Amino acid sequence: MKTIIVPTDFSATAYNAARYALGLAAQMGTARILLYHAYELIVPIPDVPTSIPMVDPNELKAASLEGLEHMKQDLLPVLPGGVELDYRADNNLLAASIEDLSKEEKADLIIMGTTGGSQLEEILIGSNTIDVVKHTSCPVMIIPSNVSFQPIKRIVFACDFKKVGTGTPIYPLKRLLNVFQGELHVLNIDKEGKGLASDTPEASLLLDTLLEGLHPKYHFIDHSNVVQGIMEFADREKADLIITIPRKHGLFESIFKRSRTAQLAFHTHIPMLAIHE
Repeated sequence: MKTIIVPTDFSATAYNAARYALGLAAQMGTARILLYHAYELIVPIPDVPTSIPMVDPNELKAASLEGLEHMKQDLLPVLPGGVELDYRADNNLLAASIEDLSKEEKADLIIMGTTGGSQLEEILIGSNTIDVVKHTSCPVMIIPSNVSFQPIKRIVFACDFKKVGTGTPIYPLKRLLNVFQGELHVLNIDKEGKGLASDTPEASLLLDTLLEGLHPKYHFIDHSNVVQGIMEFADREKADLIITIPRKHGLFESIFKRSRTAQLAFHTHIPMLAIHE
């Protein structure tokens, strides 16, 4: 692993995610961590009262860089040996810039914090972290605000066994799993109470072939609530990480209903890794 990007807004949640990234860098053999602040310059709109104070773009960038330097100095005492800690600031929206940034910086992983939210926030307001997951092809690890780094030893891969062959991002998945070297549990939740589908054995066999060398253990559980079922299983197995593959949904659902990945991100108290199909 070469580079981990840690977007920050200088909140306690962002600091916690950065400290987690430092701990993970030692486990993963990461060479570089980039603290990133995307600040948005508000453009003046005609007919708005001129009494609204104007912001100098140079001052805004200077303040951003000052905050990043302060954050870097705070983190240096716990920086693992051999890991370089850099920072960068851009005048841009985070969700709009994160894909280009991750490619430009050749990032292997993005790590962000989340504080969760109410159901209303989950549906209407959303989360900066969820927006990043939606707008980048780079794997994103989501760190709950109350979680401190523990070496990743037990991993739950929540898989619905649909599109296993075409929808499973096997290269980035295996690459990260090989780095973690953790015990892998593949979980399938049946929320319909219909039992296993006729093609489930074939899908599990295909997945087992794709995950060759990782020695996964398979679990099939009935639960009326997929997110709750995943969390209960992860708690029972004392998982250090949950892996999920965000699926693309229709427009109506994307507006009125959060995806399972988003629900997990809001409610998880276990770090979660989202890898796009």
